[in-house]
Amino acid sequence: MSQRYRITRALQQQDGIESTISLEACKQYFSTQSDFTYTSVFTVTGATTMSIEGDFFMWSYGEVTIPFRHYQGDIYVSGTNEAVIPRMLEVASALGADVAEG
Repeated sequence: MSQRYRITRALQQQDGIESTISLEACKQYFSTQSDFTYTSVFTVTGATTMSIEGDFFMWSYGEVTIPFRHYQGDIYVSGTNEAVIPRMLEVASALGADVAEG
């Protein structure tokens, strides 16, 4: 089973207000990263094909493309590929966020 991670600012409450990562902040950051591209539809192909609408920042790592999904103020990514961990930590640091399981 794959581990799922969440890049979040929810752990950084100030005055009882939870902080989120805006889609605009994500688009601005990821546009400066040559190994990421944005797409509003992520298509998974296997025995069947499934398309998921949303805000995805696709990380190209060698022959693999790994989705970082912005959803409700957080970014979600699967930890299936061990190379994701250090890249995810870089993204979290750049966005002033933390990494949590979830």
